[in-house]
Amino acid sequence: MTALWAQHALLPEGWAENVRVELGADGRIAQVETGAAPAGKRVGLLLPAMANLHSHVFQRAMAGLSEARGPQPRDTFWTWRQIMYRFLDHLTPDDVEAIAALVQMEMLEAGYATNVEFHYLHHRPGGAFYDNIAEMSERIAAAAARTGIGLTLLPVHYQFGGLDQRPLGPGQQRFGTTPDEFVTLLDAAEAALRHLPADAGIGVAPHSLRAVSAEALTLCENLRPGRPLHMHLAEQIPEVEEVQAARGRRPVEWLLDNHSLDRRWTLIHITHMTEDETRRLAATGATAGLCPITESSLGDGIFNGTIWKEAGGRLGFGSDSNIRISLIEELRTLEYSQRLRDTARAVLAEPGRSTGRVLYEAGLDGGTTAAGRETGAIATGLWADLCAVSLDNPVMFGRKGDELLDSLIFAGGDGLVRDVWAAGRHVVRDGRHPEHDRITADYLACIGRLQERM
Repeated sequence: MTALWAQHALLPEGWAENVRVELGADGRIAQVETGAAPAGKRVGLLLPAMANLHSHVFQRAMAGLSEARGPQPRDTFWTWRQIMYRFLDHLTPDDVEAIAALVQMEMLEAGYATNVEFHYLHHRPGGAFYDNIAEMSERIAAAAARTGIGLTLLPVHYQFGGLDQRPLGPGQQRFGTTPDEFVTLLDAAEAALRHLPADAGIGVAPHSLRAVSAEALTLCENLRPGRPLHMHLAEQIPEVEEVQAARGRRPVEWLLDNHSLDRRWTLIHITHMTEDETRRLAATGATAGLCPITESSLGDGIFNGTIWKEAGGRLGFGSDSNIRISLIEELRTLEYSQRLRDTARAVLAEPGRSTGRVLYEAGLDGGTTAAGRETGAIATGLWADLCAVSLDNPVMFGRKGDELLDSLIFAGGDGLVRDVWAAGRHVVRDGRHPEHDRITADYLACIGRLQERM
């Protein structure tokens, strides 16, 4: 039994002081006691650790390679996508494993406990299968075994190049599966998780309405009942226009009219919704999977957080392209986008809960269901996904209650997270992953090999 003692802790019922938390050998929280005498490992602020609900790990290695303007008069998501397609054609399974380990380590050091990986890089350049159809999925799992992060793996079904069901274009062939091939891939990817601890899990990800048929979407919905189902939706205006032209309705409208959405569903980005769509989708209990840093980087647009929250919508946070992995910056960027649009302050705050607390608790809730993981709170029986933050610094010193989260999110920077546990595994100690230097060295070697091939 491992004992932690926190000066301040965020519990399901609110803030508490002098909190003792016991972690069981099974990786779950065995006991929580308030008003306890100091014992065991002492921390300043103890928080439930969040799940990073949307990631494409391989894109971390192209960060910084897409900021020069090309010959087009205007750079967009679509021009960035072509750069990404050219880049990924150079990646080998060894590269993906090294990149995934670095990304997962950076997630842990940022305060996340779980990597929910939206994984679509399946095949060789040109689209030929590896001898093991789940080779790339196994590499993501191998990285998780090394880093100790919680993993929810979402193999992606990517069938067509657009709503007209055209064949996959250059750069997309590494993603492609027929429905039958995807069933085989999903089974093999799930088998790869058997070598990980019991908190690892599988989910299903039809890529988008552009990339799968209506029949294939229904197939995906039925493949793993009760497990997470994720999909990109309404990220870009041309995407919205393409769906409307092909199916007679906008993406969110079409999905709501043809499927019974519930808490199992996570819809990624949804930056282009009407007010009616926003309210209808929020009412289903589905999670909005927001990636504010990437959405800013790609010019996706601003999520309508005010109407979504007013309608009782649920949300969580992911790092998507992994151009920068910072949990607090994701939360801050969402709130600041609302302030810039509305020319107001503390937009997502509510009576009795500050902006920082609303954002953090929303991210815990949405991340929990998006990961399909028994976590999200410091409570007996849940996985011990925990994040300890130092209070002995100019940002956090002397703060109490909601001020702790507000200071962390709106004034904090890298390095305030001191310890992280993922299902009881102590994966960050004094601000660093135990294998930080070796994982970084392997990543640098990977980048060196890529530069030689590109």
